[in-house]
Amino acid sequence: MSGSDSPAARLQTLFEGHRLTPTQRRIAHSMVRRAAEVPFLSSVELAEVAGVSQPSVTRFAVALGFDGYPALRRHLREVVPSAEPAPRDTGHNEYQQAVAAEIENLRHLAEALADPAPVQEAGRTLAASRPLPVLGLRAAAAQAHGFAYFAAKVHPDVRLLNEGGTMLHDRIDAAVRAGASALLCFALPRHPREVLNALVHARAAGLTVVTVADSAFAPVAKASDLLLPAAVGTGLAFDTACAPMLLGRVLLETMCDDLPQAQARLEEFDARAAARGLFVE
Repeated sequence: MSGSDSPAARLQTLFEGHRLTPTQRRIAHSMVRRAAEVPFLSSVELAEVAGVSQPSVTRFAVALGFDGYPALRRHLREVVPSAEPAPRDTGHNEYQQAVAAEIENLRHLAEALADPAPVQEAGRTLAASRPLPVLGLRAAAAQAHGFAYFAAKVHPDVRLLNEGGTMLHDRIDAAVRAGASALLCFALPRHPREVLNALVHARAAGLTVVTVADSAFAPVAKASDLLLPAAVGTGLAFDTACAPMLLGRVLLETMCDDLPQAQARLEEFDARAAARGLFVE
């Protein structure tokens, strides 16, 4: 099954075009993450999965144009595989379950990448920007830092924006004055308000905003021109972000494809590193 024809992709298509409240986006995100089993959940069970009230699930179904949740569930059984999902393995401890959940997130990412056009378009957009600002605050700061570290080896001018505050807009403006045409943002929960404000400012300043987020329904979606979703794991005390990190590396790969000097820059770096004895072999 291709990424564009997967249960998760079909659900995302169902939700597109609807103005959803933050609570409804949370329900939608939970449904996409567990697309195969959602058609077999009651409204109470879905509410528990999403961490919302049962009436919120009913209002969500009505917002999508259905008479109620039973009608939505009947529709879901038509757009996802009809076979009931296999029982969950309950023999794993909480740490193994967290790893298994991340594997599932990576599987969903692989399905989405069956259609490479969005990430290739994003790579072209970022490769053409001189300089290239890369934004990531709080939980997403590590993702932004990792991307910027590797991107700087092939892109001539990468500017990491991993600290918020009153100067954030100033640094975006400086990048625009220097010739930037795009901004890459990593946005992970919980989503800082200043990230959303920064993206609104960046678009107003003329930048094309490419965002790697935990969901197509993340709060930053409305302030992004190209949004690439990759789910985070929520089974531990702190979220895990294997899929967003991998998506960032895929985005780097597509960006290299549109940077003619990328290979030469990498070879030059390797030569300098060897001359300096930079790495222990």
